Amino acid sequence: MVPDISTGSRTYGLLNYLYGPGRRDEHTDPHLVASWMPGLAPDPGRDPSATLKQLTDRLDLPVLALPKNRRPARHVWHCPVRTAPGDRHLSDAEWAEVARRIVHATGIAEKGDDKACRWIAVRHADDHIHLVATLVREDGRRPRRHQDGIRAQAECREIEEEFGLQILNGGDRTAAQRPTSAERSKAERSGRTETPRETLRESVRHALAGAASEEEFFHRLAEAGLRVEQRIAPSGDTLGYKVALPGDRNRDGQPVWFSGSKLAPDLSLRRIRQRLDAVRPDDDEPVTDHPDERVPRPARARRQAAPVAERAVSILDGDDDEDSAAQLAGVGELLDALAQTAPASTRKELAEAARAFERATRCHVRAERADNRAIRSAARGIIRAGNALGKGEDGGTTAMLLSTMVLVTIAAVHWHSARGHAQQAAAAQQAAQHLRSAYRSAASAPMGVMREQGRLLPEPVRERYAGTLESVLPEQADSVRRQSGWDALAATLDQAERAGHDPEDLLQRAIEWRELDTADNVTDVLVWRLRRIAKLPATMDSPRARTNARAAQSRPHPTLPLAPETLVETHRADPRSRGPRR
Repeated sequence: MVPDISTGSRTYGLLNYLYGPGRRDEHTDPHLVASWMPGLAPDPGRDPSATLKQLTDRLDLPVLALPKNRRPARHVWHCPVRTAPGDRHLSDAEWAEVARRIVHATGIAEKGDDKACRWIAVRHADDHIHLVATLVREDGRRPRRHQDGIRAQAECREIEEEFGLQILNGGDRTAAQRPTSAERSKAERSGRTETPRETLRESVRHALAGAASEEEFFHRLAEAGLRVEQRIAPSGDTLGYKVALPGDRNRDGQPVWFSGSKLAPDLSLRRIRQRLDAVRPDDDEPVTDHPDERVPRPARARRQAAPVAERAVSILDGDDDEDSAAQLAGVGELLDALAQTAPASTRKELAEAARAFERATRCHVRAERADNRAIRSAARGIIRAGNALGKGEDGGTTAMLLSTMVLVTIAAVHWHSARGHAQQAAAAQQAAQHLRSAYRSAASAPMGVMREQGRLLPEPVRERYAGTLESVLPEQADSVRRQSGWDALAATLDQAERAGHDPEDLLQRAIEWRELDTADNVTDVLVWRLRRIAKLPATMDSPRARTNARAAQSRPHPTLPLAPETLVETHRADPRSRGPRR
């Protein structure tokens, strides 16, 4: 059950909407289910002789009784209360009880107070009601409604339990401000899929991802096409900033501005500076994890980011809450960087993952002194490297990084859950689902080729690698071999051994890097870890491409017949194919 409190200045305008057909004719049978005093509030929905003007006048009477200079500018209190999808439909009598309990809990009309504010509850749909009150009591005083949103949520949790409804997560006042109904209506009229507030919030987060300085942050905002104004002190220092979408204007033709703090608590200039202070000028480029500079820049940046993300998982499993909170903020920036530079095949899912995880980056644990330079630098590297292709080494390293990012979000779920951060844990879980979908898309081609290569290995070689797996990971060896990625793991071990690595030692290092209990697919995680540790390419040539290349190199002069002995099996003379080691 979700309450959503706002205030306004036009009682008649709100009632006209509630009793009207709705924007898409979705309002059916609008009528009162409860009011401040039964019989005193006319119901234009059920009484043909009642009018909206009469109902407005009754509600506004205590306001109009005040001298004009004492009347509050925003005297209309509005609180829709909606049940969760899948909940049963409440009766009018049950909704009336809900209404009375919420106006009591919020201080609008406490039980037994005959001088309280006037209020009504209008129902025009099965799943919600609208509470409307005027914010002047019968005795002319203002109601005590401090933290009315928090109190309304707390009351809803009790109602859900008593009524047998879904018990939703409670808020902790760290969420970004939601768009108002007026903003949503304006967006619909303008043909926008989201409100300017939401668009600006995402744009500001993208500009912040990996930014090394305040100047770079503001430059990125301007490059994104936003209107930007900085509040400058007489000393020349910047005190704050605000942004607006081009073309978004109010009824007076002026731009609709949003300060950073109105977009999200962590987007105020003060909080942004705390984050930027953690990056020094020499943090521009992360330490390379691959010696081959011929690898495309987006692929290098993603490969470099993967071990940094692995480190964030380890930190989230530790006991330093401040460091963990800093890592979560960095993970949010890394996801924003990936969403901006993703190939078309994964862009939508990554954008949704970043949008969902944004909520998981904010909680009451402060991270002012923690160090997240490495992960912010990784995000910066991805932004600077530019857009990645969905194929080749770019596609393989994207899958490599996304495999780790799934583990990071799962670690975030556990970290938040252990601390009672229900909304943040749910947001991280939602991000993990989107990342899984993005990973499946990115990994389809490279893992498919590796599986094909693994199936072509001689059986004695495969059995030897199975023995290696049994010696290093005895409890999980059987389940790993049954997973679809076993063939890719065998191909990776084979490629690593050809490059001079000891398969058993390499596999032991990959397993010790971090536990695998939270991995959805152990073989996939091991494949990408092995390829990073051994500095192997993130992709392999398909068997067909290799066969064609060998055939082209060994093809005799066209005037000579093709000798069958020129076609040699890959592993015919391979000494490693003699069976398992003893």
